[in-house]
Order: sequence, then C-alpha cells, then structure tokens
Amino acid sequence: MNRNDCRIAQTVLLIAALAAIGLWLTGGEQQTAVIDQQTKDSLQQQRSTDGKGTCQHYKTSSLTVGEVPIRHTEEFYFDPNTADSTQLLRLGLPTWMIRNIYRYRARGGVYRTKRDFAQTYGLTKKDYLRLEPFIRISDDYQSAAALFPQEGRDSLRHSVKLKEGEHIALNTADTTQLVMVPGIGSYYAKEIVRHGKWIGGYVSVDQLDEIEGFPQSAKKYFVISNPNPQRLAINKLSLQQLRNHPYINYYMAKAIVDYRRLHGDIKNLQDLRFLKGFSEDAILRLKPYIEY
Repeated sequence: MNRNDCRIAQTVLLIAALAAIGLWLTGGEQQTAVIDQQTKDSLQQQRSTDGKGTCQHYKTSSLTVGEVPIRHTEEFYFDPNTADSTQLLRLGLPTWMIRNIYRYRARGGVYRTKRDFAQTYGLTKKDYLRLEPFIRISDDYQSAAALFPQEGRDSLRHSVKLKEGEHIALNTADTTQLVMVPGIGSYYAKEIVRHGKWIGGYVSVDQLDEIEGFPQSAKKYFVISNPNPQRLAINKLSLQQLRNHPYINYYMAKAIVDYRRLHGDIKNLQDLRFLKGFSEDAILRLKPYIEY
C-alpha cells in the first residue's frame, strides 16, 4: 500500500469516527456501536497488510470511535447541596445546568426542600420526576428555627385561639393576632408577615404554601379582604429591580428587558408566554403584581 492509499484509508477512518460522534451526540448509541465495529474491522484489515507497504508508520487521528464515551444516565441518592459535578453529570444533567447549580450555591443558595431543587432553571418536569425519589437533603441544611419549635409553648401562653369558622384577614393581621390561629406560633407568625412583605402582599391564601413547612390545617382560618399588592412597573424597572421580586428570576428579568428593547412596551404578560421561564403558571402567579 503506497503513501496516498494510506492517506485515503486514514481519511475514511476519520470520517467514520466523526459520523459516530454525531450519532452519539443525538442519542444514536446503537448506530455508533455498528460504526465502531466497522472502524475496528477496517483498522484490523489495515494492520494485517504486508510488510513495507503498510501504513503503520503514519500517525492516525486520536479521534477514534472506540474512545467516544457513551452517555449512561444513572440514578442514585444525592443531596443537591453537596453533589459534585461528576455526580450531577452521572445523573444526566447537562453541563450548563450544573454551572447554574454551582453559581446558586456559590451565592449562598441552599436547597432546603425538593421543591427548591425543582425550581432549578431549565430543569424539566420529566427530569425532576425521574430524580425526585433520589433527592436526600441533609438536616444540616434545614432552617435552624426548626430546632426551637414554638407552637407548644405559644399555645399555652396564648390560650385564646380561633374557633372553627372564625377567620382573620391575612394582609392586615399582626403577629399578636396570627398566633391566635391554631397551629401557628411565633415562628410562623413572623414568617407570614415577612413573606407577605417580600412578595408585596398576599392575593391568595395558597401563597402561604410558599413558606417552608407551613401547616395546612391553619390555612382555613385566613381570608383575603380587599387585596392591594405592591405592583411593579414592568416597562420602567431595570433588570436588577425586576429580579428583586421573588417571582422573577434573572432569566425572566433579562427576557423582559430584551423584549422592551426589541418590541417596545409590554402590554400584557401574555406577550412573554413564548419566552423561557414564562409558563402559564408563572404568568398567573406574577400577574397581580404587574402594572403597565
């Protein structure tokens, strides 16, 4: 085999290798295995050629199909607060999402519940449901307030509790009134007030579910009367000002700013429904807090 024949053979092998990589990137593992075997057979045939005319003294490309890793998604118990990049890759998460998780943790972010992990940007419902049974969050990452439950002592100190059928207005009640609700002590009373200020006022009793571990039995004692939430001037606020609201993450804020730059003022949140992050649920939750 002369030098030109060797080069042609090597070119064919390289094309086969690149084709296999393309199939691997699109999930074609079975096809990759076939091309892999064909390539190995070609290499074997090439090596079996006689003496001086062989191509063995030419360096073949290091891009061999046999070295292309096949992606195998694994499922095992993990803590999103401590899992390293290797573990997250084994779980089937893409590298860009792993970088987002690392950035979130670097900024002091903590996954205290499985629901927190579900809010990871870009995580699909399918992947979350696949991983959810394997999420194990260490007690070390739970709120320290859980070490000092107040409900029992508060119930004794505040002997007057609401009776079945009685209600208090969620947006106007102070902590003294809130501890009158069965199941609510000073800790949750403070959390109710804090969360209400954070989101700009309650428009639904169901927003109490956003408080970690909130007792469901207490929700029936609350009512929303004349809600008047603080509204965001969506066409005027900067990216940083928009993302300060708990219902708007960085990517949503950037999408809003980019839309204004390209299309002008936003007339309705439905204008954003095709952008990432603006699902129907996200739009519905944000709608009461927006003004145009």
